[in-house]
Amino acid sequence: MNAQLTGRRARVRGWDCRASILVPGLHHLAAGFDDRRIGQQAALLRDEVPLERHRLTYRVNVEGTVAMTHAFLDDVVAAPGGHLVFIASASGYVGLPNGSTYASSKWAVIGFSESIRAELKHRKERQVGVTTVCPSYIATGMFDGVKPPKATSMLTPEKIAAKVVDAVERRKVWVLEPWIVKITPLLKHGLPTGLSDFIADAFGATSSMDRWKGHDEASR
Repeated sequence: MNAQLTGRRARVRGWDCRASILVPGLHHLAAGFDDRRIGQQAALLRDEVPLERHRLTYRVNVEGTVAMTHAFLDDVVAAPGGHLVFIASASGYVGLPNGSTYASSKWAVIGFSESIRAELKHRKERQVGVTTVCPSYIATGMFDGVKPPKATSMLTPEKIAAKVVDAVERRKVWVLEPWIVKITPLLKHGLPTGLSDFIADAFGATSSMDRWKGHDEASR
């Protein structure tokens, strides 16, 4: 990964422009990585999915995000209007049965992005914006079979893309979609655990992944 990123950074620096907006969460797409390989999980209480598949989720979502940020951060800081966009998830706020490694990897992305934002502020690099994107389920095929929480529906890639562009232009710290994600941090941390668990159950959040298939088998 390091050699690949070093080569890509050298090519970007050879362009007649600077890398001003970095989206570390899309590093695997830039490298031609097939995200269908991480869209296959199950309850850790069973052994349906090999341990290596769970480790792969961490390598892509966590290690890849850190590596991409490490490779390009100096360029983003030096560029006028530099901005970092971290792709996390609504599952980074809550436990997610049948998706524990995916959810916990997104918890890590939120912690990393918040730490980078705080570090930039501490170092007086206030010209750099940081946005963390925490959507619920997006209709990309990766979440085929899931059931979105009640009173919500699958998000479209186009809607989230538009929200991210708006956040960068307005230097917003968070993109939380749909509406229920906006109040999830308050519900999770502002209420007793038993009550927040009850609400998650009532909205179907804890059972949403029960029928998760990921990408259709024929498309793999």
